[in-house]
Amino acid sequence: MFEALTERLGGVFDKLTGRGALSESDVDAALREVRVALLEADVALPVVKDFMSRVRTEAVGEAVIKAVKPGQQVIKIVHDALVHVLGGDEAPEGLRVYGEPPNVIMMAGLQGSGKTTTSAKIALRLSKVEKRRVLMASLDVRRPAAMEQLSTLGKSIGVDVLPIVPGQPPAEIAKRALTAARLGGHDVLILDTAGRTTLDEDMMAEAAHVAAIAKPSEILLVADSLTGQDAVETAKRFHDRLALTGLVLTRTDGDGRGGAALSMRAVTGLPIKFLGAGERPDALEIFDPRRLAGRILGQGDIVGLVEKAVEQVDRAEAEKMARKMAKGRFDFDDMEKQLGQLIQIGGLKGVMGMLPGVAKMKNQISDAQLDDGQLRRQIGIIRSMTPTERQKPDLINGRRRARIARGAGVEVVEVNRLLKMHRNMADMAKAMGKGKMPFGMPGAMGGRPSPEALKMLGAGPALPGLPAAGSLPGLPRSDKKS
Repeated sequence: MFEALTERLGGVFDKLTGRGALSESDVDAALREVRVALLEADVALPVVKDFMSRVRTEAVGEAVIKAVKPGQQVIKIVHDALVHVLGGDEAPEGLRVYGEPPNVIMMAGLQGSGKTTTSAKIALRLSKVEKRRVLMASLDVRRPAAMEQLSTLGKSIGVDVLPIVPGQPPAEIAKRALTAARLGGHDVLILDTAGRTTLDEDMMAEAAHVAAIAKPSEILLVADSLTGQDAVETAKRFHDRLALTGLVLTRTDGDGRGGAALSMRAVTGLPIKFLGAGERPDALEIFDPRRLAGRILGQGDIVGLVEKAVEQVDRAEAEKMARKMAKGRFDFDDMEKQLGQLIQIGGLKGVMGMLPGVAKMKNQISDAQLDDGQLRRQIGIIRSMTPTERQKPDLINGRRRARIARGAGVEVVEVNRLLKMHRNMADMAKAMGKGKMPFGMPGAMGGRPSPEALKMLGAGPALPGLPAAGSLPGLPRSDKKS
């Protein structure tokens, strides 16, 4: 998300920070480019006007023009303005599920916006992270497939779903769900309401009737970010009829502009509570204005990356592996677990995208074809090995490499790359076991990795759980000139 805006703003700020001093005309020229970048990102015009007015008032002041690093001052002003537009400095507003149970969350939105999938994502988060007992119920009687979909999703994530009773109207389903939630001792009830392809009076009347019965503590509008300003208009019209308490933006992983997210809060006054970034049940991010502003400006989101790791990585397994690595041991079984965890927290491309400064190397990362498919192919190669080969990689000779390649359906060269990747990671484990910090860990102290440091990942040791760049197919290798 915000890929195009990040790239455009990065170019503007590179010009500013490359100068020792700035005149008022320099700042004005940069702000004109910022304005164009926001409009191209499909940000609503009134929001752009307010944003530019706020930024210009501070950016052309004497304190900026005469600052030691005026370019950095302007970037900070733009960052603070982005935070303001996205919702302010306050901590992210959580779900209101702290009253007398069952607390009801009602999901609203147009058909195809992702309500059913988002209902399951929120249910998983509440049950897994907040340890709440959750019951889901589908009120979409016009699309039986939607009711079946919610039931299937509930089974996959281990969350209770209200049994389907054919022919029952939405209002009766809501009453039955409330009774079932009370009797079942559920903390939260999520009602997945019906949608239409367009806004109409019947849908609004039905949603209002359900809200009057269920008295939800949260009414969340689910909006597709790919629809841009249409999503903003949809939010306004829903809010006119329903007392919405928050917004959820879906498909943000496919939205390179991000105009809807930047416009939603300013236009509706409603907080954006979550961002949906994929089809997986765990692909749901808390909306944090300050961290999102940092990502827009190419500063990464280390906090978000750590949160993903904490949610996805098995703590006991991680501690077990840490003890093993402390003794300088790291075999292919360990490596397979590390690659699997990397996929769970968003894949190599997702992780790199949250590191500071990596946004500027977008094209290099894209050319390197960093995706989960590469990591899964690496796992496939490991699974083609015998248990003995996994535990004793030194046994893998030329004949064994050919057999492993045939079993995994890859070329021998890919097996060789994986072996080299393992050697790098094993070397690092040995160094850490001896109390040494290996060379070649860009960003380890929170700094910004340079293009040279990124390439160095292929030559030096790789971070366990983060494969060496040069060891993946398609990435520059350490023995090639760049």
